Amino acid sequence: MRSGAWNGWGPLQFIGGDVTGKTLGILGPGRIGTAMALMSKGFRMKVVYTDSSPEKTNPVLEKELGARRVEFDQLLEESDFISIHVPLLPQTRHLFNAAEFKKMRKTAYLINTARGPVINEADLVEALKKREIAGAALDVYESEPKMAEGLASLDNVVTTAHTASATVSARTNMALLAARNLLAMLNGERPPTCLNPEIYG
Repeated sequence: MRSGAWNGWGPLQFIGGDVTGKTLGILGPGRIGTAMALMSKGFRMKVVYTDSSPEKTNPVLEKELGARRVEFDQLLEESDFISIHVPLLPQTRHLFNAAEFKKMRKTAYLINTARGPVINEADLVEALKKREIAGAALDVYESEPKMAEGLASLDNVVTTAHTASATVSARTNMALLAARNLLAMLNGERPPTCLNPEIYG
């Protein structure tokens, strides 16, 4: 619309996938993954999730949505949409690569708002080009702010500029959180959201 390149409505323009009644796969059902999954309720989506801890379950998702915990490969095979919510660790780097894309449904979409290097971006470009998966939506990138060669020209990917937390309240709370932690440390107190609490014994 901004460029003036749109010539009017057409029945096959900008066709995407329906979400109602589809299966949402949550990779990393922590605080953020759980919040994301709960938003699917209005679309009556089925939810499956997987966790790196072998026996860890998510009682909230199971009670509220009837979600099922499955193994990673099963999540790849069953999901119509996969939403990534894992931290970047040695075991999650390139967790999604050519082999994983081949296990996904050809009609599936991959969503990443976590960390870019969880996906091998060059492999994703190839999978999207070959239509091994239907599409992807990315807010983070492997070599941010750069994207893998060829990604920007694909018509089956949505790219945003690391804007998942881009609301006034979210950014204000991020600044307040940092300030509260800093003030606590300057006062010789334990910071409220300490990432390495083991230092306190």
